[in-house]
This record gives sequence, C-alpha cells and structure tokens, in this order.
Amino acid sequence: MTEIQRPITVVAAGILIDEEGRYLLGQRPEGKPYAGYWEVPGGKVEKGETVFQALQRELQEELGIDIHASEELTVLEHDYPHAYVRLYVSIIRSWSGIPKGCEGQALSWESIAAESPSVEPLLPAAWPMLECLRRALA
Repeated sequence: MTEIQRPITVVAAGILIDEEGRYLLGQRPEGKPYAGYWEVPGGKVEKGETVFQALQRELQEELGIDIHASEELTVLEHDYPHAYVRLYVSIIRSWSGIPKGCEGQALSWESIAAESPSVEPLLPAAWPMLECLRRALA
C-alpha cells in the first residue's frame, strides 16, 4: 500500500433508493470542481460530525430532505487532481420530503438494472460506488 502524501478529505455520500428501486444522481453546479459531472449526493464530513450526521446535513442542504436512517455500503478512496478523498458510501431508503436541487443542480433518478446511468459524464469516484450498489442489491 502506498503512503498518501496529501491530506485526506473525508466525504459522506448517500445513495438514495426510492420505492421503484431507482437511485438518485445530482449534477455538480458551476463553480465547483468537475462542474457538470454527475455524482452521488453528499459532501465533506465536518470536524466532530459522524458520517450519518454529515449525510443528514448535506442532504438537507443539497436536496431539502431529512434522512431517517442509512446502511453502510462501502468505503472508497479516490485521488482527484484537487483532492484525495475517502468516501463513506451509504444507502438511504427512508427520508422525508421530495428531493429537489437546492443548489440549482439537476437531478436524475436512474435504474439500478441499467448497465450505466442515462446521464453523463459521471464523476470518476461514482463508478465504483454504483458497482458496489449493484453487487449489494444483486
């Protein structure tokens, strides 16, 4: 295992799954790295927060929903040019409210059965998340 020389940014990512078995992707807004790319919603875990608390805060800010529970799916690491991230990925099946793009971002509900999402480009770290999701739900 190689030693990481860069700071690690800890991120909580939440894969929302609706009653129809679809998952939600959001498009990164202008002004952020990889603007226009599609991603699993979530964001940085702040100092003193648990992963679940970060998911609650981030999904309230991004989607205007209140999540009730999450299931840990996997932990992944990805080396982006702008940041080295450790992603704590969770499945979310229970929330209050209707997801909307609170930051002006487009949203897309995608079929888990499809080989790839109907939207592109996908953020590089999102691919292994979706592969883990398919394996977990197979």
